[in-house]
Amino acid sequence: MSQDTEVDMKEVELNELEPEKQPMNAASGAAVVVSGGPEKNGLVKIKVADDEADAAAAKFTGLSKEELLKVAGSPGWVRTRWALLLLFWLGWLGMLAGAVVIIVQAPRCRELPAQSWWHKGALYRIGDLQAFQGRDAGDLASLKGHLDYLSTLKVKGFVLGPIHKHQKDDLAGTDLEQIDPAFGSKEDFDSLLQSAKKKSIRVILDLTPNYKGQNSWFDSTQVDTVAAKMKEALSFWLQAGVDGFQVRDVGDLPGASSFLAEWQNLTKSFSEDRLLIAGTDSSDLQQILSLLEPTKDLLLTSSYLSNSSFTGKQTSFLVTQYLNATGSRWCSWSVSPTGVGEGQEAFFLKIFFFVTVDLQ
Repeated sequence: MSQDTEVDMKEVELNELEPEKQPMNAASGAAVVVSGGPEKNGLVKIKVADDEADAAAAKFTGLSKEELLKVAGSPGWVRTRWALLLLFWLGWLGMLAGAVVIIVQAPRCRELPAQSWWHKGALYRIGDLQAFQGRDAGDLASLKGHLDYLSTLKVKGFVLGPIHKHQKDDLAGTDLEQIDPAFGSKEDFDSLLQSAKKKSIRVILDLTPNYKGQNSWFDSTQVDTVAAKMKEALSFWLQAGVDGFQVRDVGDLPGASSFLAEWQNLTKSFSEDRLLIAGTDSSDLQQILSLLEPTKDLLLTSSYLSNSSFTGKQTSFLVTQYLNATGSRWCSWSVSPTGVGEGQEAFFLKIFFFVTVDLQ
């Protein structure tokens, strides 16, 4: 056996005995580089074909700007865009038309009754000056010092008096145009009136003639004389600058409806901003309604609810009956008697509460 044959046999034995020394991809066509000596294991570097890179290169990367513009300008896409735009505006116009139809066909809100200044706040009643101011006062001059207090209450005005010169049950001794000296003078009243106006507080004067006597309107045989004096007094105090009047117990005045209508016309002819308040202790609904029509501004009824046993159902019935009978007119009542010595609160029932507070 030759020497060359001997070397080949040794290589075969090495390949059989040490297979770990053989290249891992000896059968493949990949290039293999072995570092190190022929008899030691070494690092093997294998070059594999870059199949993943080729696949990524073949993946879709989207349209270019030129391709996108070309597709967007195609007839199909143009028609689609116009159809969507038209659909949007048709929907918008449809909603607008629907909203207009709903507004037009919606029921109208009921109109509020006409409101004057006395409908928009409380009136404070000062029937007894001494009770209101304390024992150390009780005249018109000292009442000016309480206007700031009334202003903090946010009242629209106050009902004052009666303060006119009066002798109990004596018509001849009653002068509706003169102030009782116990309360002050006409100059004191004018000063009070001006101070109240500066604070936007209205002054309503109580002109109930026989306020100390048995009958607030004297004897029935003196009705015409009383009515004539009332008419003259109304004109006098309107010229003086008062904002309104209150007369109580008009249910005891014969022919009250006609007299109230005349006095109402007198105050309104001077100014629509003047107020006439009438009070009655009648509990008869028909009589109350006959007095309500000529007064128009405000009628205080103090005894209407006295017909109630003050159960919920009975009171509800009387209130509902009163509201239905008065219709659109302002209706109110006092929850206590209308006498001078009594507290008085009047409530409007339509929209708001109208309150007069009497400290006696």
